[in-house]
Amino acid sequence: MATLDGLPPLREVIAEHGLDARKALGQNFLFDLNLTQKIARTAGPLEDVTVFEVGPGPGGLTRAILSLGAKKVIAVERDSRCLPVLADIERHYPGRLEVIEGDALKTDFEALAPEGPVRIIANLPYNVGTQLLINWLLPKTWPPFWQSMTLMFQKEVGQRIVADEEDDHYGRLGVLCGWRTDARMAFDVPPQAFSPPPKVTSTVVHLTPRETPLPCDVAKLERVTQAAFGQRRKMLRQSLKSVGGEALLVRAGIDPSRRAETLSVVEFVALANAL
Repeated sequence: MATLDGLPPLREVIAEHGLDARKALGQNFLFDLNLTQKIARTAGPLEDVTVFEVGPGPGGLTRAILSLGAKKVIAVERDSRCLPVLADIERHYPGRLEVIEGDALKTDFEALAPEGPVRIIANLPYNVGTQLLINWLLPKTWPPFWQSMTLMFQKEVGQRIVADEEDDHYGRLGVLCGWRTDARMAFDVPPQAFSPPPKVTSTVVHLTPRETPLPCDVAKLERVTQAAFGQRRKMLRQSLKSVGGEALLVRAGIDPSRRAETLSVVEFVALANAL
């Protein structure tokens, strides 16, 4: 079977190296290089761009990003079994792939970012994807080190990322993403595209940073959203008792009888600033 990049088909690579996707690592491998190229193309033209990737596994998405002309891919992989496969890709694209063995949750991506445009493209492990997204949303400085993020999540998580008020999926994640980014769901990926097939549909989400998000203290916004959505069915005068309750709401000009899911991002920022 022909491939798009001259390297062996992924199924052959995985069989040769005896790789099996491990649930403990949140792994689900993508074999279709046309699909991985579609994911990479969602990030836009990649010439002169450095791409961060997390959990490349056997390198299906890595190969797509490199074949589309990315200047360099810096990939963080926790599973040492995948390193020989990634080394083969590195030899195929000399000087354009750097693999870091380690835990992405403990990796300082901001410190690794080179001069020039940086984008994040990843089929994130399900068990750490949301926390990684939050880490990238809350870097030390803003605008952030990344130009855009094109990430795959379980569809339910994707719906939470793009949700706004009056949406059943709206919560803390939707507030943080809506405050600092423009986020959209690009396309769904069915379970049968993966090996092994997960029990849920996945979705690719594309996020671009707002150049000047509303001024707000991140820690206070997190406190307010955590309290509000921790008891989302209660009126805000009750759910926000731990952070000031009715007095806080009055200072922010918000009706204490409202519930968390009815507040816009702008109103949550006002609450945080009144705290």
